[in-house]
Amino acid sequence: MTEQHWELPDEDATRVLGTKLAGALDSGLVVYLRGDLGAGKTSFARALLSAMGVGERIKSPTYSLVEGYHGKDGRPAWHLDLYRIADPGELEWLGLDALADLAAVVLVEWPERGLGALPTPDVEVHLSYHGSGRHARLQPKTVRGEHVLARIA
Repeated sequence: MTEQHWELPDEDATRVLGTKLAGALDSGLVVYLRGDLGAGKTSFARALLSAMGVGERIKSPTYSLVEGYHGKDGRPAWHLDLYRIADPGELEWLGLDALADLAAVVLVEWPERGLGALPTPDVEVHLSYHGSGRHARLQPKTVRGEHVLARIA
């Protein structure tokens, strides 16, 4: 499985990458978003969801932990931010069963805080600071993830 590297000199480049990933989807996808605070995880998620045709305001799930949406094709999408979770057991009351829907797009910020309670990722996006911009490393973790990343290479 081949990973990809993208230089993101500004927030617009992060949006472009999120849009490209959305355009490569032909079904659902589970994406783990990793990176330090302010590395661009939420910007990436918003760009992907917007490109899917989510017509409503895309809120950060920092306090709600999970926000649900539907793309213009009716495909469900979930955006989770687990930064405030101390133990994966805290996720039980969220009703995460819907995340198992293979047609759903699931974006998870801070996935390490939900280990054991989350679906396996198809793609991991690692965002890091690089000079005055950012660097993205995209790693496919499943065959489905490999196919999606091949479409944006």
